[in-house]
Amino acid sequence: MPTLTAGTDLRSEILSLKEERNAVILAHNYQVGEIQDLADYVGDSLGLAYRARETEADVIAFCGVHFMAETAKIINPDKTVVLPDRDAGCSLEQSCPGDKLEAFLRENAERDYYVIAYINCSAHVKALSDCICTSGNAVKIVEAAPADRPILFVPDQNLGAWVMEQTGRKMDLWQGSCYVHVEFTRDSIAKIREEYPDAELIAHPECTYAVRMLADVVCSTEKMVHYAKSSESGNLIVATEEGMLHRLRKEAPDKNFIPGPTDHCACAECRFMKMNTLEKLRDCLRDLRPELQMDEGVRARAEKPILRMLELSA
Repeated sequence: MPTLTAGTDLRSEILSLKEERNAVILAHNYQVGEIQDLADYVGDSLGLAYRARETEADVIAFCGVHFMAETAKIINPDKTVVLPDRDAGCSLEQSCPGDKLEAFLRENAERDYYVIAYINCSAHVKALSDCICTSGNAVKIVEAAPADRPILFVPDQNLGAWVMEQTGRKMDLWQGSCYVHVEFTRDSIAKIREEYPDAELIAHPECTYAVRMLADVVCSTEKMVHYAKSSESGNLIVATEEGMLHRLRKEAPDKNFIPGPTDHCACAECRFMKMNTLEKLRDCLRDLRPELQMDEGVRARAEKPILRMLELSA
């Protein structure tokens, strides 16, 4: 087990362990600021998994939620993947259990669904899918889907509905949602706009139709960064998980970013994302657990629709 110099602070412990373990630290955009600041890379789940593949690291410490660590393992099968808190889940992933999707497809085999799965799902669901998408490329993936097969879009009904609005392509939608993004409402957004009448609203496509209709732009977290940098507005209301504001403020310091409020609080915070802490990151690097283990057959099947997505979105 790596040894640490007595008296070093937590940040120094983590950096020392990272070096001794030859690890790379990945942090999703929704992580707390102190984890983002310590990470080697900050971004969305799929982009981070591929950034890790470009490194010589033996260990991936993924600060995010469980399906993100799974995605990293799918793409980096020869690396050890650890996550600070095994219980950091996702309401979207939980809304579409692999066994229920498998049963649904079996019961509706005559329909011969072309299954497009949003990246926010389990490895089991990915393995049952024809193609994966992200919020950034979902429109392109749906447009490239076979015209002679009905599409089943899982698991996010709001993202799926937004894609149908953009493409005109009819799809059957799995009735899942992100509990954070559905907390933004028309009334909560209208109220903050009264306070900042000149502000632009940036909304994630996981938000409901009522919020998307009020937005100046609907886009993925990565595109939020690019939009914010180029926007002429000094005030930007951001309707996504509040951790995103930390990165936005670092990358566009000349702008005033206002957290999109909900009817219940001043910002929307994911309880799963916030389960990760610096202490847990230190411990997982020290102990190399919780480690993400995956059956190779599932991993290989889950990788195929990811590779198909990359081909279609190139």
